Amino acid sequence: MKLTRFLFLLSMGIVLVSCKNDDDGVEVIPPRLLSEVTVEDDAEILDYLRTHFYNYEEFASPPAGFDFKIKLDTIAGVNAGKTPLIDQVSSSTVLRSSDHFLLSAGEEDIPHTFYYLEAREGSGMSPTVADSSFVRFQGSLLDGEVFDGSTTTAVWFDLARLQAPAQGARGFSEAIPNFKAGGQVIDNGDGTFTVEDYGVGIMFLPSGLGFFNAFQPSIPQYSPLIFTIDLFTINATDHDRDGIPSIMEDLDGDGYLYNDNTDEEEEQLLFVNFLDSDDDGDGTPTREEIIIDDQGNITFPDTDGDGTPDYLDSDS
Repeated sequence: MKLTRFLFLLSMGIVLVSCKNDDDGVEVIPPRLLSEVTVEDDAEILDYLRTHFYNYEEFASPPAGFDFKIKLDTIAGVNAGKTPLIDQVSSSTVLRSSDHFLLSAGEEDIPHTFYYLEAREGSGMSPTVADSSFVRFQGSLLDGEVFDGSTTTAVWFDLARLQAPAQGARGFSEAIPNFKAGGQVIDNGDGTFTVEDYGVGIMFLPSGLGFFNAFQPSIPQYSPLIFTIDLFTINATDHDRDGIPSIMEDLDGDGYLYNDNTDEEEEQLLFVNFLDSDDDGDGTPTREEIIIDDQGNITFPDTDGDGTPDYLDSDS
C-alpha cells in the first residue's frame, strides 16, 4: 500500500473505540495529547539513534556495484565499534496543533522534533515544502517492520498537500527539503530514465509528524516512523495556476501553507491561498492583479498605496 492511500485512510479514523461498557454501549477513548506523546516519541527515537548505525562506510568509499541503499543495524557484537546515528543526524523542530489532526484538545504550537541524515548529497536543488518531488522510498517502524514503500519505482509526492490537516505526512514534507535531488536525467532508450547523482537520505519522525492516533494497516497508533528516500528530481509548483509559485503563498513564512488564507470568509481548507486563484476574494483573479515579465519576475502592484498588494487587498 502506498503512502497516498494511507493519507486517505487517515481521515477515516480520528478516535479509538474500545470494549463495550456496562450498559452495552461503546466506550470511546479520546486521543492522547500531542504534548504527552511527543515526549515519549522523542525518547524512543533518541534511544534508537544511540543504538543503531547505518552503512556509512560504504557510502564513504563505495565498493564495486554498490547500490547506494541505506541499511540499518544494531550496534552490538561485531558492530560494537560502529558510529551511532545520534552522532551523525541533524534535527529540526515543527510546531503542531491538535486541530491539524481535526482534534478538539485545544493544544497549540506543540514542538515536534524530527531527525534526518543525508547519506549522499544530490547534485541538484533542494525542494521546498510547496514543491512536488519524485522519490523512491521505504517506510518502516522502529522495530524494522516495513509498512510501505516504492523501492523499485519512484513516485511523485505533492509535498504541499501532504501538510493538509488529518493527512498524517507533515514530517515527510518537512524533512525532504533537507535533501538535494539528482542532476542530469539520462534517457536509457528503452522507456526508462537514469538520474545521475541523486540524493539519498533517511528521516526519523515522531508520530505527531506521522499518523498519530489514526487507524492504519501495519502502523500502530502513536508510532514513530522511519523513511529512507532516494530523491531523483523536483518540480516547483503553482497549485492554483495564478502565476505565483505556491511557496510564495506561504505569507507568514512558517513553512505551513494551510494557515495562509487571505479571504478568511471562505472555507479554510479549500481556499487557502496556494489553492485559491482569487486570493482576496474580490472577484478579480490573482493572475490579473500581478505582473509577470518575460523573465518570469513577478511584480505586485499596490494601487491604493496602503501597503497591501492588490491581489491580497479586496478593496484595492
